[in-house]
Amino acid sequence: MTLEPGFTVVHRRYVSHSHAHYGGSLVDGAFSLGLFGDVATELCIRTDGDEGLFAGYDQVEFLAPVIAGDVIEAEAKLVRVGTRSRGIAFEARVVCRATPQTGPSAAQVLPEPLVVTRAAGTVVVPKA
Repeated sequence: MTLEPGFTVVHRRYVSHSHAHYGGSLVDGAFSLGLFGDVATELCIRTDGDEGLFAGYDQVEFLAPVIAGDVIEAEAKLVRVGTRSRGIAFEARVVCRATPQTGPSAAQVLPEPLVVTRAAGTVVVPKA
């Protein structure tokens, strides 16, 4: 197990059309937050051997839209280690995007990932 600041875990996930919540196939911001919870869980397992519990977010920024058909990457980076608490920096990036104007199932790999959400939060783990 690694308990050093800078330790990072990344998940990737396809955003299905069933997640579209608004016009233009937009996905709600809670989708990114759900991914952050999943990636934080893996981070806690790898650092502490326990799933941990999410205590809360210190900040959340929605920077760009998530659209059905995207492939999104969620990253959790350990930034602070307390006795039982862990500070985590989160970032969600779109790495592939649907291009429906080209065709109904067309998509492209983005030349650079598009940062869509950033957040900072705290998880707690049991005492060792």
